[in-house]
Amino acid sequence: MDHKRIFEFEEKCIQEQPPGCTTSCPAHMDVRGFIREIKAGRLAEALKIYRKSIPFPAIIGRICDHPCQLACKRQEVGGAVSIAALEKACVLQVQADPPKISTPKSKKERVAVVGSGLSGLTAAYELAKKGYQITLFESGNWLGGRIRTIPEVDLPPQIIDEELAVIKQLEVIIKLNTSVGLDISLKSIYKEFSAIYLGTGRMVNEFELPLDLQGKLKVDPVTYETGQKGVFAGGTLLREYSYSPITSLSDGRRAAISIDRYLQGVSLSAVRENEGSYPTRLFTSTQGVKPVPPVPMGNSRSFYSKHEAMQEAGRCLDCQCLECVKVCQYMTHFKGYPKKFIRQINHNLKMIKGRHEANILINSCSLCGLCQKVCPEGLNLGELCQEVRMEMVKKGKMPPSAHDFPIRDMKFSNGEQCVLTLHQPGCNASSHAFYPGCQLTASAPEHVQRAYTYLTQKLSGGVGLMMRCCGAPAEWSGQMDLFFSELQQIKEQWGSLGKPRMILACSTCHQTFKKYLPEIELVSLWEVYLEYGLPKVDDMQRPFIVAVHDACTSRDEGHIHGVVRKIIGQIGCQLEELPTSQDKTQCCGYGGMMQFANKGLADQVVKRRISESPVDYVAYCAICRDNFAAHGKKTYHLLDVIYGQADPHAPAKRGPGYSQRRENRVRLKNKILKEVWGEKTLEEKEAFESIQLIIPESVSQLMEDRLILTEDIQKVIHFAENTGTKMQIKENGHYLAYHRPISVTYWVEYLPQPEGYMIFNTYSHRMEINEDVNS
Repeated sequence: MDHKRIFEFEEKCIQEQPPGCTTSCPAHMDVRGFIREIKAGRLAEALKIYRKSIPFPAIIGRICDHPCQLACKRQEVGGAVSIAALEKACVLQVQADPPKISTPKSKKERVAVVGSGLSGLTAAYELAKKGYQITLFESGNWLGGRIRTIPEVDLPPQIIDEELAVIKQLEVIIKLNTSVGLDISLKSIYKEFSAIYLGTGRMVNEFELPLDLQGKLKVDPVTYETGQKGVFAGGTLLREYSYSPITSLSDGRRAAISIDRYLQGVSLSAVRENEGSYPTRLFTSTQGVKPVPPVPMGNSRSFYSKHEAMQEAGRCLDCQCLECVKVCQYMTHFKGYPKKFIRQINHNLKMIKGRHEANILINSCSLCGLCQKVCPEGLNLGELCQEVRMEMVKKGKMPPSAHDFPIRDMKFSNGEQCVLTLHQPGCNASSHAFYPGCQLTASAPEHVQRAYTYLTQKLSGGVGLMMRCCGAPAEWSGQMDLFFSELQQIKEQWGSLGKPRMILACSTCHQTFKKYLPEIELVSLWEVYLEYGLPKVDDMQRPFIVAVHDACTSRDEGHIHGVVRKIIGQIGCQLEELPTSQDKTQCCGYGGMMQFANKGLADQVVKRRISESPVDYVAYCAICRDNFAAHGKKTYHLLDVIYGQADPHAPAKRGPGYSQRRENRVRLKNKILKEVWGEKTLEEKEAFESIQLIIPESVSQLMEDRLILTEDIQKVIHFAENTGTKMQIKENGHYLAYHRPISVTYWVEYLPQPEGYMIFNTYSHRMEINEDVNS
């Protein structure tokens, strides 16, 4: 994956964008950090943050015109934070020594600054810090310009003198009572100095610089260049009638950047997009935020006490986006946000040797797309994780352990024992074909048969049946060659039925077909039930209030969301919407194969989802239903509700385990062939399948947790008993054996019994055993 593609994803994440208070401040003071320190009672630390952006804090802290407050998000809920008052509280209450500034080695270039207002003082300050030789021309007999006219009660002259002492400390040559244009010509200064900054309100135009229609000097708004090479201008010269102390300071700083670049002979305009005030990209929601009014100042003071300042700072929303993190357990689990994750993923891709730390991060994403729906910029982190998985597989860097089990299960579903493609009995053509999907056939095979019977009764022209997996596990794991191979088989089988309209019960299948097989006409099973009428069921059980959990793969299928809710309403249930549903629904923990790559995270996802409402859930995805029920949440499949099997008084019904799911698929195929098509089936068993096992409940749960099937244990024991590759445990007399049928080594602790083999423990790993283990 090239850097440009990574950058496209990273650039969409706005979490690290500065808040509006900072971007609206022309000097870009870190308002958020400043307020955090005040909130904690650390006013001295807050002042340090203030000094980093503001060269004359005791002055600006008293007179700033605070454009930051106009951009404060808190004004939407209670009124803007009183940032100016907090600045004033800091500069009045913190007794801080003026910072000691060490000047770098002096440069040979000399720069003239005309005017000692905030603009000129800042330009002189910034350039002197870089080592340039600065001469400051001031027509009056003191430094400060317009700020000297501010009432003493607001800005005492002593404060001005103390703050501006730093100019002398920087060895700036100060020429008072020197009016440029009267006492000395601008052209003579131009000959003597390498560059000039005009920061005075007096118009000096010896070079006949271009003016606008109002007679004001035309200056480049980015570089502050005038029409004369080496002459720059800003401050009140540009804003005579809209004086802003903080903007004047910013003008001087930005002009100093241009002068420095000019003297170095580099571009004046490159990478300067976000200088001065600009709108932030950061999104911060105020939904649900309680309105809190500004804290008043006590005892008729004009500034906050420390305690009052801390209270007012506590009103700050600490603006962040994190919209995706709020709804995504995956991001919460990994303690970050997309931009952070993207950097980790990029580092993982670039690694040649060493441990790929981000593998678990990459493989744990459910690829559900919720982040894209809630992100103001439309960032889909799952899309990146999917592309990275594909690249890792292509380069041979994807660890096989992450997706081994679901890929084997997919192949089993698409093997001879489970696959079925037939026309309706008595028909040699199919206008429709029912495609239930591998999860419904495994979880509730009886519903598959019920639904197929209903379809054959309601639809004319023949309803074929196709049973297999759509290949989603291969796509999710990044094994695209395998995935497209599975799709090709589906396409061929669909063609063998005469290219009928496909009726899909699974949202994942619907998503897969819609994206990769657009030539196939699709309709949801639920649309058919709604159109042709729900079946009449005697003694139907109906839960009174239910909440619909929408499958994450149906996120963009608004019509299906509506159909499902209409069906539930027709049955007579009362609906409650979950906080996140329909296009903003959350994953059940199975999507993207999170359940296999990171079971602990998948469990967190399920627990988070099932805790959103105390009412019973209805899901129209079989794996969603089983995942929730496995954690004790009473959840019905939509077909349970349609066929009257949703008993509100019965406990939550767990779904079948992994071994039983496989058996259900095989039995369903044989049962349908026998009962619907009248065919005799010959169930051939392999030798290992004749081994009888005695599995206690505790071991059965271990098998589920460790993704070990009954047939895996049968193969180990069959191999051990026929080859003698086993060892006996002295402490208890049990046998311990291993076998590696494909890419996983399985271990089983067992003991022969008259009625079969008692299983005591089992586990698996990816290591290969090279030495023979003999009894």
